[in-house]
Amino acid sequence: MTLDLSTIRTVLFDMDGVLYRGDQVLAGVDELWRWLEAQGVHYACITNNASRTPAQFTQKLADMGLQVPPERIITSALTTNVWLRERAPQGTTAYAVGMDGLRDVLFGDGYFVEQTERPAYVVVGADFELTYAKLRTACLAIRAGAQFIGTNPDKTFPAEEGIVPGCGALLAALEAATDVQPMVIGKPERAMFDTALHLLHAQATTTLMVGDRIDTDID
Repeated sequence: MTLDLSTIRTVLFDMDGVLYRGDQVLAGVDELWRWLEAQGVHYACITNNASRTPAQFTQKLADMGLQVPPERIITSALTTNVWLRERAPQGTTAYAVGMDGLRDVLFGDGYFVEQTERPAYVVVGADFELTYAKLRTACLAIRAGAQFIGTNPDKTFPAEEGIVPGCGALLAALEAATDVQPMVIGKPERAMFDTALHLLHAQATTTLMVGDRIDTDID
């Protein structure tokens, strides 16, 4: 199959492992973005990493010399929030295992109410400060009937020092403890790409995805 790049108007870039590893930008990224701009091709970042908010990712990229505004960064946490709001009314209770990137979008404006006992949803994202207590609370809530939601399926995460456990590893632990399979929202699920196309006013037929994992970026 031959790809006709002349038809591409938008390019979506995965972030971890594609633009950078840890805090080190990968070679050629800035030059590629300047070339795309010269060709009139829009680009944005789409990541399964739910640990940071778009604004925090903007700052991380800026620290590495890359300039991307928050509105051009779509995270799995953002997509999960959109998916949930299409199905749950304001005031619905939820318990989140995750970091700022997930907690801010879920609870920041008060749409969802954080609750540890018998919440309607348990939402799990990457959590680099994970404790047994968090897993225990999530496990009990799921066993009590909460709907089990995962922001993304990535079992591992490319850190600067090497490969470390990702969100998928947390989901696997909770699935083993509850016998409940999570509903996963992030890449490669369609909801992630539909959200990106909607927010960027782009068309699927003229959009290219660039990633480093066939199982989550392309499949």
